Amino acid sequence: MHRDAFLYFAMGDHLRLWRMDFPPLIAILANVQTAIFGHTLAAARIFPMLEGAALLVLAALIARELGGGPFAQGLAALPMLCEGVFLRSANLFQPVVLDQLWWTLSLYALLRVGRAAAEGNAREGRRWWLAFGAAAGLGLLTKFSILFIGLAVLGALLVTPLRRSLRTPWPWAAAAIAFALGSPSVVGQIRLGFPVVGQMHDLVGSQLTHVTYASFVLAQPLMVGASGFLLAVAGAAALIGWRPLAPYRAAGWACVLVFVLLMALHGKAYYVAPIYPTLIAAGAVWLDGARLARWPSVPRVFRWGLVALMLAEGAVGLPITLPILSPPRTAVYIARAGLEVANATNWGGVDLIPQDFADMLGWRRQSAVVARVYRSLAPAERAEAVLGADNYGEAGALEFWGRRYGLPYVVCGCGSYWFFGPGSRPGRVLIDVGTDSAKLAALYGDVRRAARILSPWSVREERDVPVWIARQPRMTLQQAWPKIDHGN
Repeated sequence: MHRDAFLYFAMGDHLRLWRMDFPPLIAILANVQTAIFGHTLAAARIFPMLEGAALLVLAALIARELGGGPFAQGLAALPMLCEGVFLRSANLFQPVVLDQLWWTLSLYALLRVGRAAAEGNAREGRRWWLAFGAAAGLGLLTKFSILFIGLAVLGALLVTPLRRSLRTPWPWAAAAIAFALGSPSVVGQIRLGFPVVGQMHDLVGSQLTHVTYASFVLAQPLMVGASGFLLAVAGAAALIGWRPLAPYRAAGWACVLVFVLLMALHGKAYYVAPIYPTLIAAGAVWLDGARLARWPSVPRVFRWGLVALMLAEGAVGLPITLPILSPPRTAVYIARAGLEVANATNWGGVDLIPQDFADMLGWRRQSAVVARVYRSLAPAERAEAVLGADNYGEAGALEFWGRRYGLPYVVCGCGSYWFFGPGSRPGRVLIDVGTDSAKLAALYGDVRRAARILSPWSVREERDVPVWIARQPRMTLQQAWPKIDHGN
């Protein structure tokens, strides 16, 4: 299981709906999954799979809305099964696939608003504005990035005839619904002093600084495949300039504007992935344009050639999209296929295997080693021991597997874990994973290494991890907690 999934299960365990440093929908879903399927690895796969399937269906529905027939609808849905940015996210318990789903649902609602306006159907337009607000509200409960598409939609309204809708109450009602549904995310930020600002500052300093305009653009065909990118470019042009799709122009402009906005802000390439189901669907409809009035038929060989290319891209990319091979075989495959770009990390380096794969390795073994160290303590020390960790992956894994191993409370002074607090035990005995011994020595008079965990295919910081036993605290955890730098 990916390190992020451990964090989201932990967020569910520590859920405080109106006092979270992160939009809480993923934590709510973690609790729902656990209630239905138990605290298992399988539970972390089921919801993302269903969300990915919903995205596939929605892409086909968009193609149908734009006038596409069975070919266009199938072609619009195919990238959800072939292209890594969709297939991988639908296999990871993260907010990413949910973000893709809510953006796409928002754009679908905007398409329907555009059609209703063109047909003069005010009642239908009202319904779809309210649906837009609901989708945006769920997006705000998932990730703050929904605000980017919201801003882009506003800009798109201003540059298209749909701006007349701003004179009605319904776009504003949609905004009210969005902020009402997403209010736990906003209230949590206010109550905790806007931790998202610190998170973004850390993200800009550590990861986004490596993103250039060129790398952002060049990463797009790698992310959605050459076939998907060609369809998306055609789709953007069709939505904006092709007469048969004139009622849907606002959605096209929204996609273009959010692309430019995120590129200007040096966002990661995958941040714009949620616009692709809509653009690819529009491109598929353009390719299938013989169904629409006065549009010449695209040669059959070209249409099916594009389908074949997309399938081939999916087959070649599958071992770097999903961990279907062992780590050594994945590394060999990547080297022989010349796909080393797949091993690029968030920090501008290159690892042995894709970072998401490396982030799935070694966590249970870490917890098993910590459990052995914990059981080696005298009964009196076990009764008051606390577990600590250097990052949320280590802490989340300890908490997830701790149920099976009978481990005590886990503390971690970084990110969301800092907001979970130090617990009730004073920390007279601390078993810690991964923290620098000098940091522990500032809090404890006696720090000794109890184990060493080697995991050669994990991410770099998890390949050689020490386990410490710290005793003789200089202060209680409750006293130390406010002094901890809980950088994200």
